[in-house]
Amino acid sequence: MRPKMGDSFRVALSSGFRTPDGDMTFPSFDLSPLNDSEGVELRFLNPGSPLPADDLEDVDALILLSEEFTSDSIPSSGRLCVVARFGVGYDTVDVGACTASDIAICIAPDGVRRPVAVSILTLMLALAGRLMVKDRLTRQGPEGFNARSLHMGIGLEGRVLGSVGVGNIGAEMYRMAAPLGMKFIAHDPFARTALASELSVDLVDLDTVFTQSDVIAINCPLTPDTHHLVDADRLSQMKSSAFLINTARGPIIDQAALTDALQNNRIAGAGLDVFEVEPPDADDPILKLDNVIVTPHALCWTDQCFGGIGASDVASVLDIRAGQLPVGLLNREVAERPGFQRKLAAYAASQV
Repeated sequence: MRPKMGDSFRVALSSGFRTPDGDMTFPSFDLSPLNDSEGVELRFLNPGSPLPADDLEDVDALILLSEEFTSDSIPSSGRLCVVARFGVGYDTVDVGACTASDIAICIAPDGVRRPVAVSILTLMLALAGRLMVKDRLTRQGPEGFNARSLHMGIGLEGRVLGSVGVGNIGAEMYRMAAPLGMKFIAHDPFARTALASELSVDLVDLDTVFTQSDVIAINCPLTPDTHHLVDADRLSQMKSSAFLINTARGPIIDQAALTDALQNNRIAGAGLDVFEVEPPDADDPILKLDNVIVTPHALCWTDQCFGGIGASDVASVLDIRAGQLPVGLLNREVAERPGFQRKLAAYAASQV
């Protein structure tokens, strides 16, 4: 179904964007460009995951927080035109089903590029400097303070920073790490060689990343091919002095294998903002270890991060409203589908 001339352009938002009191959960997510647009109607959905299709039958655009959007979430009306994810991960969205139903999926790479790169550097610097250990020592008073020489950190100049993935976030990580004087290597089958050269990143095979790096950052999406990409065999390739950092998606790493490697000091430490199961159980053994820094899939959460993500999603939604391809389009093949093209044409005509 195409929207009729004169219809409101209806935008649905995940329930989590609003507190029980009706305030915005993330105040830096500015909805005023939508509220100020003539003919745009906003609504907040009821809680539920996967999202039920019945709640989306007369909706043109969805801004999706953390809920699953499966094939069963697709409304039968055919009106829904875009799902804008609040972030860059899209493992909760059935991409194939959306494309087949002429629904664009948008992500917000511009909003997360710098904040996530900052998170990686935060974990790397904290691990190298043994920040958490030294924090605990200081809180023990004189006894802990006097044990500081037993917990020496490592300098990063001349060390090797490796990455699995050198796309949006990986590239920004290298830009920000440049003043540290590290050597850069990465594995990415989709890497742009010109970009890698610009960043002074040597593109290598995956084995080389794991055998040569002093710090390895995971910067790839979660797909069937990357699930448990970092398993016991990969971990066994790492230097015993090396650190592993994951701010991407938990299941890219076999967490049981990582826990075993950390427990037996086969690697020096890890920094994890993501976990195989979220939230992790309070009794998860990885949470008990001194050589791992853990944060609750929120290390990059800042006012600037959420403001940037929100701005990207709003821009994508308004592009659809204007009958244009959205800036954050993920499933680019949808642009060639006649059904999607008819939707865009109807939106463009409604602006005349």
